[in-house]
Amino acid sequence: MRPPKVDTNLYSYHLKLLLKQGYVVKTDKEYTLGTKGAVYVDRVSTNTVKLRPQPKIITMLVVQDEEGNVLMFKKRRQPFIELWTLPYGKVHNSDTTIYEAAQREIDEKLNNLKVDGLKHVGDTYVHVTAHDEIAISTLIHIFYATTTNSEVDDYLSWENPLKLTPDISAPGIFEVLQFALISKTHFFEEIVTEWPELLTKT
Repeated sequence: MRPPKVDTNLYSYHLKLLLKQGYVVKTDKEYTLGTKGAVYVDRVSTNTVKLRPQPKIITMLVVQDEEGNVLMFKKRRQPFIELWTLPYGKVHNSDTTIYEAAQREIDEKLNNLKVDGLKHVGDTYVHVTAHDEIAISTLIHIFYATTTNSEVDDYLSWENPLKLTPDISAPGIFEVLQFALISKTHFFEEIVTEWPELLTKT
């Protein structure tokens, strides 16, 4: 297992570190990759031996009230601070379905807001580019629901979707909202958009 021309002491030192950190595990007969090591190998490029950026997978909620307003919030941290977005959250490994992930986000982000007709209406792949390179890629599972309860936490706000414009929304959010509200059937769209000018100025 030791690579050729690698000093035995140096090899042993690094093997111990890999074992301690869980990248490698020792069985009765051999050493093998641990779960942590297998995940690392899955993400590393065999050509450059560098970690490849992985797309985020999230669920996003489009919730409308009786007047047609949509529940939104302004981001309070980077990236895209102070821009409007829809409630969202990363899919967890513990989520057995994306529907379960969406319901968990309602419980966590919307403080158990009572919604009706929660439905998976579409998916989008949003690529945000900066300096002609993809900076962030996000696969978004979009869920739509309605509610008769207008009481929400301070960081959430009911907004008229007709007043939302691309320049005040986080990348891709304007398009996501349009697809979710206009499409009559389940949709898939791939969106390529540039990093907001406000954040690319030096």
